[in-house]
Amino acid sequence: MKPLEVLLVDDHPLVRAGLKLLIHSQPDMRVVGEAGTVAEGLLRAQESPPDIVVLDISMPGQSGLQGIERFRSLCAQTRILVLTMHDEAPYLRAALAAGCAGYIVKSAIDKDLLLALRMVRAGRPFVFLNGLEETPRPWSTARTSPRADPGAPELSAREREVLCWLAQGYTNQQTADRLFLSVKTVETYRQRIAQKLGLRDRAALVRYGIEMGILEHSSNDLV
Repeated sequence: MKPLEVLLVDDHPLVRAGLKLLIHSQPDMRVVGEAGTVAEGLLRAQESPPDIVVLDISMPGQSGLQGIERFRSLCAQTRILVLTMHDEAPYLRAALAAGCAGYIVKSAIDKDLLLALRMVRAGRPFVFLNGLEETPRPWSTARTSPRADPGAPELSAREREVLCWLAQGYTNQQTADRLFLSVKTVETYRQRIAQKLGLRDRAALVRYGIEMGILEHSSNDLV
C-alpha cells in the first residue's frame, strides 16, 4: 500500500518537527510538506495534494477553520485532521461544520494521533476531546437524521431535539433557551432520555448522540 502522505500546517516549528519525527517513525506514513500558515499550506497542497492535512485552528492570518473549507474546495480528495489545543465543544462543532474528517487535541498521546491518521485515511471520522472519555474512539459525525438502531428504545421528537443540543455540548440552560422551554423541563427530558437509553452521565449522552448521528453543525455557533 502507498504510504499515507501528510501535510503539516502549524505555526510552531517545534510542533511540526515533533510531528514529523512521529510520523516518519511509521512505515506506512510520511510527511510530504510543512507550512506555517494556511496560505502557505494551500499553495503546497495545490502543488502536490496530500492524503491528509494535519491542521491547527489558531493560526496567524487566515484561521484553521477558514482553511478547512479552502483545502476542501481546492483538494477535494484530501482529508483534514484538526490537531489543536482547543477542546471546547464550539470549536469542534465549527470544525465539523467546515468539513474536517477528524478532530483531536494536542494533549492526546502519540498513539492517539497515529490512530486518528489511520482512521481518517480509512474514511472513518475520529474525534477526541478531553473529558468526554479516557480512550479515544471513532465517532460518526453525520449531518442528517439519526441512524436507525433496531435495538434502541424509540425517542420522541422532542427528546431527540433535546438530545441533539446536549450532544453538541450545550448546557441545560442553553438548551432550554433555544427550545423555549424551562430548565426544569429540559432536565425532565434529559432524565427520560437517560432512563430509556440506560446512559448514566452527560458524557454518555454526548457519545450516544454523536454515534447515532444526532448532531447538527453550525459554524455560526462559534463566538
